[in-house]
Amino acid sequence: MSVARSIDPDQIGFDPARLARIDEHFGRYVDDGRLAGFQVVVTRRGEVAHSSTYGLRDAEAQVPVKADTLWRIYSMTKPVTSVAAMILWEEGRFELTDPISRWLPEFADLRVYSKGSALKPYTVPAVEPIRVWHLLTHTAGLTYGFMQTSVVDGLYRAAGYDLYPPADVDLATACAAFGELPLLFQPGTAWGYSVATDVLGRLVEVISGQSLDAFFADRIFRPLGMTDTHWWVEGDTAARLAALYAPDPRTGRAFRYDKLGALAYEKPILLSGGGGLISSAADYHRFTQMLLRGGELDGVRVLGPRTVRFMTRNHLPGGRDLETLSTGGFAETTLEGVGFGLGFAVVEDPIPSRVPSSVGEYYWGGVASTAFWVDPAEEVTALFFTQLLPSSTWPIRPQLRQLVYSALLD
Repeated sequence: MSVARSIDPDQIGFDPARLARIDEHFGRYVDDGRLAGFQVVVTRRGEVAHSSTYGLRDAEAQVPVKADTLWRIYSMTKPVTSVAAMILWEEGRFELTDPISRWLPEFADLRVYSKGSALKPYTVPAVEPIRVWHLLTHTAGLTYGFMQTSVVDGLYRAAGYDLYPPADVDLATACAAFGELPLLFQPGTAWGYSVATDVLGRLVEVISGQSLDAFFADRIFRPLGMTDTHWWVEGDTAARLAALYAPDPRTGRAFRYDKLGALAYEKPILLSGGGGLISSAADYHRFTQMLLRGGELDGVRVLGPRTVRFMTRNHLPGGRDLETLSTGGFAETTLEGVGFGLGFAVVEDPIPSRVPSSVGEYYWGGVASTAFWVDPAEEVTALFFTQLLPSSTWPIRPQLRQLVYSALLD
């Protein structure tokens, strides 16, 4: 399945010549070797104003990016998991204030890191349980081993949880391990990007009685017609997956990173709600259109409109932004003027980023430089796909925003 331009851009307020600058600009990234290739989709009011591909999905084999190319979306899995959880919330299966230990007893009696080294950490009891809303907002006190900014990160790595988990670990086992490790901070007091969404995925499994892949398929993918979104690729589908790249530290040119890229061809033991999906531009376009339309697409309702509006408001304690609450070590989003909702970063004030956007715009991205945003005020969505680790290598996301918004004239 592909997503094609459906309307003349000037009919929905875009200047076609200005939209063409997107491909011209990012084409230079490809032409000088910083990216192998990319795919972009920009919509307004449900119509596709710009859809393009450029460069190669496999530079070594000289295979071009095509409309049906598949991409490792990594943390763009997180909004899908958050939607899955809120489907259950709408059914009254839990309250956002419920302690997660009600279903996941490994998260009872938690300890919080206070001081000391990774060899001899000193911890104190948690004064607040991890609640469901803490998982959705990354305020649970969990972390990622790959962040490498704290003693607790080091404890995660020592337990085998870095960018990927140990090879023989499933989601239940991983969550049990997370429950044994100290928290980075007291729940609800700070913002720390973390395995919280993986734990949320486990919560979905336990509450629903289904595996995460089955729940996603039954409640999100099949209803929305997302036929190209999977946990791994095989057979004919595998040929459509873009190769994974990283920058050469000397030249900045993209080089193939098969060590991690090859994992997409194997059925995972751990279904990572925080970063496990592979998808296409057409599929994620349908997901973002569902969100823009308040939880409904083509007559299929996934969430209620008030739920989507509730998810995409700032839920950080005291209405503060990520700049004041973040524990640091995170580069996927501007922190100042940005809050966090139930699964999405939310723009509270676009001025500190010095990049145009709208108040209420929500977004996220993946570690291989994929990104999306939904702007309810302008009725705009934008998607960018490439495969370059890490996402902080080039300023793709702010540049895409300035190119898209400068093309919007009405």
